[in-house]
Amino acid sequence: MSETPYIVSARKYRPATFKSVVGQANLTNTLKNAIDTQRLAQAYLFCGPRGVGKTSCARIFAKTINCLSPTPDGEACGVCESCRAIEEGNSFNIIELDAASNNSVENIRNLTEQVNIPPSVGKYRVFIIDEVHMLSSSAFNAFLKTLEEPPKYVIFILATTEKHKVIPTILSRCQIYDFNRITIQDMVDHLQYVADTEGITTDTPSLNVIARKADGAMRDALSIFDQVAASSGGHITYERTLASLNVLDYDFYFRLIDAFLAGNVPEALLLYKEIRDRGFDTLFFINGLSSHVRDLMVAYSPQTVSLLEVADDVAAKYIDQAKRMPVDWLYAALKILNDCDFKYRTASNKQILTELTLVRLCQLLNPPTPPFDRVDSDNIPLRGIATPPQPSYATPTSTPSPQERHEADKQIESTTDNTTAEPPATIHRRRPKTNGGNTTGPAVSAIRLSDITNSNGSAGQLQQKREPVTLEGLLNYWQQFIQDNPSQQILISAMRKAVPTMEGPESFRVMVDHPAERQAFESAMTELLDYFRSRLNNDFITITAEVDPDKESLKQLPPQELLKEMLAKNEQLSSFISSADMEII
Repeated sequence: MSETPYIVSARKYRPATFKSVVGQANLTNTLKNAIDTQRLAQAYLFCGPRGVGKTSCARIFAKTINCLSPTPDGEACGVCESCRAIEEGNSFNIIELDAASNNSVENIRNLTEQVNIPPSVGKYRVFIIDEVHMLSSSAFNAFLKTLEEPPKYVIFILATTEKHKVIPTILSRCQIYDFNRITIQDMVDHLQYVADTEGITTDTPSLNVIARKADGAMRDALSIFDQVAASSGGHITYERTLASLNVLDYDFYFRLIDAFLAGNVPEALLLYKEIRDRGFDTLFFINGLSSHVRDLMVAYSPQTVSLLEVADDVAAKYIDQAKRMPVDWLYAALKILNDCDFKYRTASNKQILTELTLVRLCQLLNPPTPPFDRVDSDNIPLRGIATPPQPSYATPTSTPSPQERHEADKQIESTTDNTTAEPPATIHRRRPKTNGGNTTGPAVSAIRLSDITNSNGSAGQLQQKREPVTLEGLLNYWQQFIQDNPSQQILISAMRKAVPTMEGPESFRVMVDHPAERQAFESAMTELLDYFRSRLNNDFITITAEVDPDKESLKQLPPQELLKEMLAKNEQLSSFISSADMEII
């Protein structure tokens, strides 16, 4: 066994020169140019996500400006007295403060006291304050004067992951450098370099999984790399990486999309069960599927395919699958998955919510037939669905006329005798056979299969009615509704005064005098639409109620304003108020 102590990759391969910083070439070039031209600021603010090299760059910068013999390309030599002291951690020219645990005024005062000590070796003393946004308000204020006018040999480098929490007076005194997230490709290249150096065998797909898991942080990528290397015994493969990191394979998402395109609901539900059986969290699965659909969307167009952050062979799969689907499907799928993610945390039955989402995705290209295509609407047509039978044996107060019985019998006969016709458009309730217009038993209100099947015994599909509608026909039933519902006083009063007008082939508008009347219409709109649609044989009728702005009764003034208006119109009342020495309050 080697006596050399093990050092984690995040520390062992931490950048020591500007050239070794991963993914920040533009920023490091700017710092090198500033050093080369001796245009150094008194304070810098390095901000960006975690693990992108902020503190490392601060140390490299401090090391480079104190190097006694820098290289021609602007790097620290690494062999001079100053460089060796910094590398060994013995230099008094670099002072680091962790503001997360040292955020009080006293800590800042101790730091500012050290500002007056000049460097012993080198030109500058560099104070690096990490997580500077954690300083208290009083500590920030105590730091302002020193930050604005430090000695010429002092440079402050502040680092933070949350720039918005740093007060503006601090920001105005610093040069701000924004560090970028490390790209997938940059991380893969660096991980491959580490693997080659350490003698670890790996492949590109597994490194891509590690890079995506790191979410733009190089330090996280190196830590994950160590974890996978330990679990795989130094032979990293794609399968071992997935197992070690508990990551869902791309193949599941590709198979799910194929099931959606084929409208194969059972296959989609079985795949979801397999994913749950493997121990994956459902919300993790939903977000992963959303990311997969997003990647399909960017793979759909050659202009955006570069946004895919995957290996080349996986990108080819995305492009191939994207070609087999309409782009509108991708937009709709993203909307459905986003709604599922929004509702997931408050759903009492999360499995049902997820399975319903998968069913909806399967139905995007294979929509259900009417009326089941309207299940997301607040106005679901329920025509033909009977109410439960009532156990009442009382003699009905009114009996159908001979003409009504004759029409009902003709309809039943035409339905049962026509062996080649399609099923009827609606489900009608059968009337019981009568003897002399009297019934001796309860009314039959249950649906019979014979009413909705054809001669071959196959069930007919429910269809929506759409017969032509006229204004005269609506007005006739308008008056009938008024006569049949005297108890709805506000609504009936408004219906007596308002006369509907026809706005389109199936749309009507009602102008009312008062907002309360409009509210009465809106509250009873479902009942009204059901009433008129069933009698006019048209399920697409719409009625809107609006307040007439020209009606005087629309004005709802406060009592004081109303009295003033009355006085303005009535001179005698105004004179009486004046003579009585009264005023409006």
